Amino acid sequence: MDVQDIIRNQVSSHRVVLYMKGTPQFPQCGFSANAVNILRHCGVQDFFSVDVLSNPEIRQGIKEFANWPTIPQLYVDGEFIGGSDIMTELFQSGDLQEMLKA
Repeated sequence: MDVQDIIRNQVSSHRVVLYMKGTPQFPQCGFSANAVNILRHCGVQDFFSVDVLSNPEIRQGIKEFANWPTIPQLYVDGEFIGGSDIMTELFQSGDLQEMLKA
């Protein structure tokens, strides 16, 4: 399986997927920490996370998969939602909570 297949499988096999730097318990950048905090504030305690720092192929592959240059990246129900800034905007508007409820 190539890296794109691995990513496609991860995104389709889990309802909420966060590609991030570090882990939810120990985020390795402020943007990843923000993304985890937003998910927790939305009531999502259990989500699939991928530490891109531990896998350079995934780190590059996810940027190509979404055609999005930065990490973190959030996927809900197989759909790319965005990075930390978009998550913040969606959270502030209440839209992210609605997406995560469905």
